[in-house]
Amino acid sequence: MQALGYTFRDEALLRRALTHPSAGRQDNQRLEFLGDAVLQYLMSDRLYRRHPEDREGALTHLRALLVCEASLSQIAARLGIGEALIMDRGEELTGGRTKPSVLCDAMEAVLAAVYLDGGMEAARAVVERCWPGEEEVSRPMQDSKGLLQEELQKNGGETPVYRILGSSGPAHAPSFEAAVYRGDRLLATGTGKTKKQAEQAAAVEALKALREIVE
Repeated sequence: MQALGYTFRDEALLRRALTHPSAGRQDNQRLEFLGDAVLQYLMSDRLYRRHPEDREGALTHLRALLVCEASLSQIAARLGIGEALIMDRGEELTGGRTKPSVLCDAMEAVLAAVYLDGGMEAARAVVERCWPGEEEVSRPMQDSKGLLQEELQKNGGETPVYRILGSSGPAHAPSFEAAVYRGDRLLATGTGKTKKQAEQAAAVEALKALREIVE
């Protein structure tokens, strides 16, 4: 994958990272498990070094934004990972190549494959090359639930209500879907690796929709 900026010595690792569970036993789930840990470490190390004045809560918040399903699926889409995935026809026909959860899992698996093939520094180089800077993700998503509540409560409006619609994926790496309502009206939905991330993502989408209406 040229867009990744890394050349594999063992291309079988890359092939496995791109193999969706629908395609057979030799899929990318084990690599996804490892990639999640590699990414958590690399992003924690990056934020610790770059933000010496930030406390734990602020660092945790930034890391969550940079490793959430929304961020990873966008990076994977930009790199063309969806088009390169190996999956069965049924999964493809149901939009598997563009599902955020599928892209997120594949992105983690690809990062694990880089780590196994070239070591931690090779994986770090991929993260530095492909992930956005903190300033690009923190502002629009920071405390999105609080911002949405302020927006809706202007002039006596209703408080937003969040509901978890369901979850998917393996037990070690679930993907949750959340919805946010204003009264009985659905404002938006969002997905994330935790219920809290899913609610934040739903709030982001609701804010975007509200701003488009105003504009």
